[in-house]
Amino acid sequence: MITVYTTGSACVQCAMTKRVLDAAGIPHSDVDLADPANSAARDYVTDDLGYSQAPVVVVDDHHHWSGFQPLKIKELAERIGSEQ
Repeated sequence: MITVYTTGSACVQCAMTKRVLDAAGIPHSDVDLADPANSAARDYVTDDLGYSQAPVVVVDDHHHWSGFQPLKIKELAERIGSEQ
């Protein structure tokens, strides 16, 4: 399952990323890094992955990125389509 780490509803790039993932039919879960209950996720994104910009999209341990990246979403959709 793909995870999109966001900084809440005010994050335009986060909303655009989720919208494009939805339009491509790519299922994902969302984690709001601004929620104090998600401090472990925030540490994972900043300390383990090294990102300081939202959204952060994690496909697996080796495929992840930050920011609104429509080309990466397109590549992901093509990869998922070829695997099915």
